[in-house]
Amino acid sequence: MRSFGSDNHSGIHPAILKAIETANNDHCIAYGDDIWTQKAQQKVKEIFGENAEAFFVFNGTGANVLALQACTKPFNSILAAETAHIAVDECGAPECMTRSSLKTIATPNGKLTPSLLDPHLTNWGVEHHSQPKVVYISQCTELGTVYTTEEIKTLADYIHSLNMYLHVDGARIANAATSLDKNFKEITTDCGVDILSFGGTKNGMMMGEAIITFKNELAENMKYIRKQSAQLYSKMRFVSAQFLAYFENTLWLTNAQHANQMAQLLRSKIASVSNFEFTQTTDANILLLKIPPQITKQLLEKHFFYIWNEEKNEIRLVTSWNTTENDINHFINDLKNILSK
Repeated sequence: MRSFGSDNHSGIHPAILKAIETANNDHCIAYGDDIWTQKAQQKVKEIFGENAEAFFVFNGTGANVLALQACTKPFNSILAAETAHIAVDECGAPECMTRSSLKTIATPNGKLTPSLLDPHLTNWGVEHHSQPKVVYISQCTELGTVYTTEEIKTLADYIHSLNMYLHVDGARIANAATSLDKNFKEITTDCGVDILSFGGTKNGMMMGEAIITFKNELAENMKYIRKQSAQLYSKMRFVSAQFLAYFENTLWLTNAQHANQMAQLLRSKIASVSNFEFTQTTDANILLLKIPPQITKQLLEKHFFYIWNEEKNEIRLVTSWNTTENDINHFINDLKNILSK
């Protein structure tokens, strides 16, 4: 069954598999002291700027947790949207590992703003209260919306004025960059982002993510945090080689462009079939819309996707780097058949 459940459901891009195969030759030093990792770290500097330091890890939750550990002490608090991945889908790992409290904020579109943050930034210096230290945002958000560069700059300036850090979860950052028609540096370094969880798994990689720091104090202890948190991969060349292939010939862009284009195609075809309510803009590769439960039930018999909010009859559809027009046409034809009965 082809899936609109998540871009995690897609396979591995052939160029990524080839890179892993090429790296699987002879012996080399472990734990990152290999040529692939050194080249990948240098490539990150070329893309994000000389202050960027890359630390490769196994997965997205690990990247998020380690980034937050670098930013916080146990008496701090982390602020995030109530729909944030760290609040909904990481089994309390950020709070467990950082021992900081997680404060969630209601948003209409998954995006935080200074005005939404302001009421939660209180009790500075009061020992009875957790001290706010880091704001977490997803780019793109869990709702498929994308922060503009102006929105991130405004947020970063506000946070920095309070001696706080801005952490961006970039699990789908390639889709966001494509949507904005910007490069990675323009939507991170140039906007004042302090630390980034850089993802590739959702966009054609097999496994492995990167924590990218933009401030020396956040990079200083990251290698120790990574080791203590069981995220140091001994055969790191097989992660690093994927990143080299991912960056080469802007494979990340090709994959993300395709995923975003398929999302727009899927949205337009759904809209042409019926006047279902789309609850968010489709800025990247995620669609949220309301469909009557009896229709959803029948669609799920042939297509995999998630019910996002059962009370609102809201479903989520996600396209990926290898979603095809045939996948979309199959979904639309089944939807038409259901509606015609």
